[in-house]
Amino acid sequence: QPQHGRASRVDVICKQLMACMLLTNMNPPLSSPPTLENILLSELNAPNGHNLKQDIKSTVLTVHLYHRGKTREGADHLENTLTFPPGEYVAEELCITAAKACDITPVYCNLFGLMRESDQVWFPPNHVFKLHHTDNESLHLRIRYYFPGWYNGSNSFCAHRYGLSKGMETPVMDDCVIAYLFAQWRSDFLSGRIQIPVSHEAQEECLGMAVLDMMRLAKESDLLPVDIYNNTSYKSLLPRCMQSHIQSYNLLTRKRIRYRFKKFIQQFSECKATVCNLKLKYLISLEMLLPSFYSEHFQVTDLSSQEVTIIVNGNKGILWRKGTEEEGAEEVYCDFPEVIDISIKQGSKEGSAESRIVSLTRQDNQILELEFHSLSGALSFVSLVDGYYRLVADAHHYLCKEVAPPRLLECIQSCCHGPILMEFTISKLRHSGNCQGLYILRCSPKEYDKYFMSFIVGYEAMVEYKHCPIVKTESGEFILSGTKRSFGSLRELMHCYQKEELRTEGHTFQLTRCCPPSPKDKTNLLVCRNNQVSEVALFPLLHKHISHMVFHKIRKEDLIFNESLGRGTFTKIVRGVRKELGDYGEVHQIDVVIKILDKAHCSFSESFFEAASMMSQLSHKHLLLNYGVCVCGDENMMVQEYGKFGSLDIYLRKKKNSVNITWKLEVAKQLAWAMHYLEDKHLVHGNVCAKNVLLIREEDRRTGSLPFIKLSDPGIGIAVLPKEVLVERIPWVAPEFIENRNNLSLATDKWSFGTTLWEICSGGDKPLSTLDCSKKNLFYEDRHQLPAPKWTELANLINSCMDYEPLHRPSFRAIIRDLNSLFTPDYELLVESDMVPGRIRELGFPWASVSQEPAQFEERHLIFLKQLGKGNFGSVEMCRYDPLQDSTGEVVAVKKLQHSTAEHLRDFEREIEILKSLHHENIVKYKGVCYSAGRRNLRLIMEYLPFGSLRDYLIKHKDHIDSQKLLHYALQICKGMDYLGTKRYIHRDLATRNILVESEMRVKIGDFGLTKVLPQGKEYYTVSEPGESPIF
Repeated sequence: QPQHGRASRVDVICKQLMACMLLTNMNPPLSSPPTLENILLSELNAPNGHNLKQDIKSTVLTVHLYHRGKTREGADHLENTLTFPPGEYVAEELCITAAKACDITPVYCNLFGLMRESDQVWFPPNHVFKLHHTDNESLHLRIRYYFPGWYNGSNSFCAHRYGLSKGMETPVMDDCVIAYLFAQWRSDFLSGRIQIPVSHEAQEECLGMAVLDMMRLAKESDLLPVDIYNNTSYKSLLPRCMQSHIQSYNLLTRKRIRYRFKKFIQQFSECKATVCNLKLKYLISLEMLLPSFYSEHFQVTDLSSQEVTIIVNGNKGILWRKGTEEEGAEEVYCDFPEVIDISIKQGSKEGSAESRIVSLTRQDNQILELEFHSLSGALSFVSLVDGYYRLVADAHHYLCKEVAPPRLLECIQSCCHGPILMEFTISKLRHSGNCQGLYILRCSPKEYDKYFMSFIVGYEAMVEYKHCPIVKTESGEFILSGTKRSFGSLRELMHCYQKEELRTEGHTFQLTRCCPPSPKDKTNLLVCRNNQVSEVALFPLLHKHISHMVFHKIRKEDLIFNESLGRGTFTKIVRGVRKELGDYGEVHQIDVVIKILDKAHCSFSESFFEAASMMSQLSHKHLLLNYGVCVCGDENMMVQEYGKFGSLDIYLRKKKNSVNITWKLEVAKQLAWAMHYLEDKHLVHGNVCAKNVLLIREEDRRTGSLPFIKLSDPGIGIAVLPKEVLVERIPWVAPEFIENRNNLSLATDKWSFGTTLWEICSGGDKPLSTLDCSKKNLFYEDRHQLPAPKWTELANLINSCMDYEPLHRPSFRAIIRDLNSLFTPDYELLVESDMVPGRIRELGFPWASVSQEPAQFEERHLIFLKQLGKGNFGSVEMCRYDPLQDSTGEVVAVKKLQHSTAEHLRDFEREIEILKSLHHENIVKYKGVCYSAGRRNLRLIMEYLPFGSLRDYLIKHKDHIDSQKLLHYALQICKGMDYLGTKRYIHRDLATRNILVESEMRVKIGDFGLTKVLPQGKEYYTVSEPGESPIF
């Protein structure tokens, strides 16, 4: 029968007996209880991989079980303990061995834990028991994770495991788990492990449960309930405290209670309920009798040394109350899915050496810090929250590495799913496109140490799904079914067979792409609880289409435009002031940044406003505030919050010697929080890089104030950018998007974050800055990685973000956790160089050392100062190249074309090549070039000569210039022209307007726009085409 319906049917049968009940576990107290015998399991391996076959006297570890499964012959196990000799044992492996003995399948194993009864300590799954001959460790296998009300079949919102579709949900527990829970809770109930209130109401409930228990014993013994009643005292089915309470009554009252009990037993002699139904009703009754029974309580102190009680409940999450008194009001701190990270560190110096501080970080970045009196208490709490998180939020994620299950870590490393059912596997393959070569690696839902490699064979309508078993041997080796070769890990096995062509049942196939677990996959491994009434997204959809955009409109009259801050890819950036009228007529002024879309790029206006709309609808402390947009004629402007300390990359370069490891990690973590916020809303930013991150507040070490950053808007959307712009943005743009624009996904931002983290570590250096576009493409085609820092954990994090397989990149929740794990006492032992990546040439690429353009200027750092001149084909501007954005940059002359036709661009490039080849004291010095986005526009950067042209200089200073100085100028011009002659260049436009004055004593030849090269063997240059002579 479906288990959801059992509770209601048993309710009808037993409605005259009880209103509320409780749950416990213990072997049935029959007249001939089973003999307890120690056995040694050959299934658990010693550390060296050999089976343990030792004398029973060498037992140092005992695991007590509350209920054993069936033997292969079908008989019940009589033994309720497992024993082990000296050695090392991992708690998770002990749990699995015990679960096998109890017929608990892998799907339900994560409901269990190991507890030491003597001090009520729970051990995390990665705990290692190192036991010697003199040790004596006694543990209990217990169901630790419980969801109240999961059995309520009459409630459509009762807790259940997710199904593939509505109506296919499965119960939280199967029959074997219910049987174990019954035995466990019954034992607690009868032994007095839990406190039962001694009251008339509680007595009635306990008597009702005793009736259920006696009916169960009758069903299991194939006897009538009356026969059990005649041979067993009903009081033996009650808690000890209740037995004593009834015993204190007078004889008449005791007889009346016994008579009523017998009447109930006779009345229900014909009850048709099954043993499982009776056990379930018993559990329901016990849950209702003691609602606090299935919660765990922890006595801790907060950082103000106040006593606090922390309560962890499967349905409600993490609660707390002040003090240790149970009467205090409980407050919810957060639910499990809201937890981002948990860390454990040494307690305060004033406290005990054993104390530990647990920091629990919530989704809103609020941190709860609690001091536990011992490490074991801290680990017990953390493993409890971590286990619940995997049951209700993400089955393949851990919150704290100190308690992470070893098998989970192995699965994450191998991209292996947990024990998901076959229908979820097939569904995931379908949703991933049913592509040839696609496969899923998963644990068996029925057998431990068995895995399945599920993959697709056939094409289109003839697609078949095959499931190849992989077995883990007793020695820990992995073998693919049908092969003889063994491997030390799943990862090694898959790495080997991905390179080979495989054959099964007449089909030949090759594994090309793994389909790993996705964050928060809804499978049979996750429990949907009573309080999760809807699967509707937590956030409203953002309006992204142009006709539904949302932003505030700002009038141009309300803006004051101040100095230039440089350029973006398609915008001019200006610092300004926004004026706004207050409620009482007062005028408020606030510093802002105004981004003005270039008129030449007006075709991108829709994407420009989409970015403004998106930022206007988001609210996060690490996202830059967007005040609105201003449209005035053909001018499109975005008005944003002003970041006082500028872009992160520039700040890092400026302060390279003063920012330390902690500073960099803090900034990286803040950026990860912003990205986690966007990921949760399923929004792709598309332009995450250090220059798009603004520093709002500097660090103040005197006050302990941390640096504070905000991520700016993405600008023109990545999806509409020209291909050449995308290639220029390598390695920030993910490789799969360079290959195909349809591959835009949340994973794209994870790659960009990895590159940005690399930038932060390197102190603002630009990765691959020495490579041209073709070499950048080659970098991706050959699947290279950026040079890694020496700090292994940091290098692993960067590389995992920049995995060439998008599905293998971690969630930002996992990134935050891993960044937090770097904030340990160990990192204080690191030096700055451990964080700085190596150089690109150190990777040994054959093309990495090729000399590139000696000086490429970034367009965003060119600050316009004034125009120096303008002609028919081009103009010259005076600019400051200010890469540190502190007005300390060099003033340069920038020449650009008025018309960017192919012919003009070709001539301009030739001029640049000529000037670049010239090195003489009387020729204007070449500084470099500056390309706009996609290399569509080109600027020539030259030294700035403050006195302008010789023509204007002579006119202005004619009264102070004598003939000797004129001859001096003429001589310098002759020297320059002579140098040009040695290079076989003909200037063709020599005039005082093209001679520039550096100082009173030096002039230089400039403007090589009409210069030609005299061919070898020729003495004269002949004009062959109209318009080529300066006369035209």
